[in-house]
Amino acid sequence: MDMKTKDMVRKKLLDAQEMVRDYEMFSKKVRDTEIAETFKMFAEETGMQARRLQAIVDKLEGNK
Repeated sequence: MDMKTKDMVRKKLLDAQEMVRDYEMFSKKVRDTEIAETFKMFAEETGMQARRLQAIVDKLEGNK
């Protein structure tokens, strides 16, 4: 399967967005404070990746 660059970036954007949601949900459900903080940190880091990927998608689509 040959994916175009924009398709690859879009897929990873969706993956990152889903990971942010998962990490946020996990951080609220887990009782261990250290693990909860780790999940929160991962959500923030993955959110930065998602924002960067969104900026790339916007650029590739000519939106910005």
